[in-house]
Amino acid sequence: MPFSLWMSLVAVCAMGAMSPGPSLALVLRHTLGGGRAPGVVAALFHALGVGFYALLTVWGLGALIVRYPTLFQAITWAGAAYLAWLGIKALRAGRAGALEATGMATTRSQAAREGMLVALGNPKLILFFIALLSQFVTPDMSLAAKAIIVLTAMIIDGGWYVLVAVSLTHSRVLPWLQSRSHWIHRITGVMLLALALRVVVGPLG
Repeated sequence: MPFSLWMSLVAVCAMGAMSPGPSLALVLRHTLGGGRAPGVVAALFHALGVGFYALLTVWGLGALIVRYPTLFQAITWAGAAYLAWLGIKALRAGRAGALEATGMATTRSQAAREGMLVALGNPKLILFFIALLSQFVTPDMSLAAKAIIVLTAMIIDGGWYVLVAVSLTHSRVLPWLQSRSHWIHRITGVMLLALALRVVVGPLG
């Protein structure tokens, strides 16, 4: 995979990870309720769930491209429509939204279990990855290139939420995020709409 294409993958994975939603709320709750360690554990196990979906998507997309190109195109457009819906939803979100989270008593084992379940229990991730990874998967893609895509998605997701968990141990971070959450929603909404348009236009070169 060319470095420039990989950087595009990093950018869109980061955008997806940073979008406010149930995953962010999960890390917030466990960090506020149990401290840094449960928050980090929740982040890492969430990344494992994301990696599992990314793996399924990469292999499934490769098969669809080769055997059913028309079906692949239809699914890709469905994924683009989902991205657009997420973008519109983010633009219409209120000031707090997913950043409004309270702490709860928690342990590392609870954080690990819930981190994995939030990722695996969200089948919308499949649609997100179909739209996202359709820009990077090709019929002749090597096993190493597929592994790079999956690892990139896992590392970006885990790295972002670990950063959130570590940052929240500083009392000033959460109020700062909450006071600017409407801008976070707007920025991610615009980026999601732009990505949806890019998926419709065609794969990245």
